[in-house]
Amino acid sequence: MGTMSHLHTDPPRAWTDEDGPVPPDSWGRDLSPGRTLPWGFMLVIVLLVVGRFALAPHLTSAALRTWATIFVAICVQALPFLVFGVALSAAITAFVPASFWTRALPGRPSVAVPVAGMAGAVLPGCECASVPVASGLMARGVTPAAALAFLLASPAINPIVLVATAVAFPGQPLMVAARFGASLTVAVLVGWLWLRFGRSEWLRIPSRPHDGGSKLVAFGEAMRHDLLHAGGFLIVGGLAAATLNVLVPREWLTAVAAIPWLAVLVMALLAVLLSICSEADAFVAASMTAFSPTAKLAFLVVGPMVDLKLIALQAGTFGRAFAVRFVPLTFALAVLVSALCGWLLL
Repeated sequence: MGTMSHLHTDPPRAWTDEDGPVPPDSWGRDLSPGRTLPWGFMLVIVLLVVGRFALAPHLTSAALRTWATIFVAICVQALPFLVFGVALSAAITAFVPASFWTRALPGRPSVAVPVAGMAGAVLPGCECASVPVASGLMARGVTPAAALAFLLASPAINPIVLVATAVAFPGQPLMVAARFGASLTVAVLVGWLWLRFGRSEWLRIPSRPHDGGSKLVAFGEAMRHDLLHAGGFLIVGGLAAATLNVLVPREWLTAVAAIPWLAVLVMALLAVLLSICSEADAFVAASMTAFSPTAKLAFLVVGPMVDLKLIALQAGTFGRAFAVRFVPLTFALAVLVSALCGWLLL
């Protein structure tokens, strides 16, 4: 029971209870509640507290202090949105019947993809929240391509992000419009491409703990599982992002800002490395005055869709086979679409 079951790719059988757990547990992983997870989490907390007082006097390097500050900032910034996403995903699992999604989304998957992308405009949240929400949608029977379009669009075009972008770029409404249009276009294109070329064996659809009794119990179990699972991969991504922030010399950035095409690529890569939440990335982009508006747009479009902590969350949730295909596709389209929109609008 403690091991993962392999992903079945046979045609799905008819569900006898459309409001029951969708898809069946045999389609995903064995997610029996592990009693050791809470104790392991507590052990990590204890070790961190002990290490803080035992090792802090010996860690005097400026680079190490910078690394620690960036790591803590990434995790603290992302954690509230991760908890929000986990709670929303658990609520979808426990309280929303599977039949709702068949009524809310169009029956044709090709039409459901842009509708799901537009739904991201009304749901506040960052990329950390979008992964568990998309996972919950898939577990309730939503077409994976539509859930992926929502995953990409939600952190980039929701009202909080657009307002933050307008505040960061005062008097530049075209920057807000370009971010909205480019981000939604990328989300829909990725969803359509996955619908056309994606294979079931590339995507591990997570199942959810389900209790046939109280929905509150099901909500608690789903939230506990997702928080422990996604939180671990958030830490891994935060560690990688903090390390690269310290290692990449800032002098390199000013040297390439004068080369237009290279500036776009550098800003896109910088968005991946910095792993800044979408609610705050506009202020960082606006502060990089040496770069062109198109390069800043690439930073704003790529960041909410592809960054280190998000890659770690996606790989942990949907599997490495998914991440190695989905991440390069999303990154390439995000760079191309943002460069085109910047050339046309900015």
